[in-house]
Amino acid sequence: MKKNKSLHITLISFVIGFMLAVQYNTMQNPEERDTRDIWEIRQALSEEKKRHSELLTNIQAMNEVVSKYEDANSSNPELVLQETVLDLHRQIGLAPVTGPGLTLTIKPAKELIEYGYEIEAISPELLFRLVNDIYRNGGQYVEIDGQRLLYTSAIRDINGATTINSVPISKTDVEVKIIMPSKELAQKLYNYLLSSSLMDEFYIDNLELVVGDVKSFIQIKNIATQITKSYLSEATKGD
Repeated sequence: MKKNKSLHITLISFVIGFMLAVQYNTMQNPEERDTRDIWEIRQALSEEKKRHSELLTNIQAMNEVVSKYEDANSSNPELVLQETVLDLHRQIGLAPVTGPGLTLTIKPAKELIEYGYEIEAISPELLFRLVNDIYRNGGQYVEIDGQRLLYTSAIRDINGATTINSVPISKTDVEVKIIMPSKELAQKLYNYLLSSSLMDEFYIDNLELVVGDVKSFIQIKNIATQITKSYLSEATKGD
């Protein structure tokens, strides 16, 4: 009888000990959970909605191209093809682009100039943040200090200098040209930049971001694409 009681007590103690061990392990290693506050979740949702809007815009543009080809079957398909090629040339920088937009100017703070402090160029991180905000708000084409941004463009630090397409940008009065799909979107970008925390970040880096008024006509040049053939010669069939 005593042996049975001892066995029961041992089993109960084992079960209780096991449950306490599981509870302790759970407290020490809690499951990961989302600790973001409401504002951070709203920001993430806003970013996803912007991506969704961009995808819908791209789908609409592709549907318009398809409709043009279908309508051109009985008229002039060559003309539609030429328009498509020209649009692709604009996207990859082979053709200049014009449209509504605005111009930004990045300049050193007045205090640095007046008191003779050393002027530093904008950092790649801050410039990258500015470019991302432009594209997130509908920016179509961007040119910075004469360098047109393409899908293959890189903003990086090379030997202490901020470069775009491996070309160092100026330390003073860097001009940023932005072309938007419409004047309404250009006005929205204008309002966003004036109210954005970017202004404070530029100020912290001793820089001033000047946002110009929205204009109906902004022009961005094409990139240099001509390949010289000074040292190329046509090979004969026997070579």
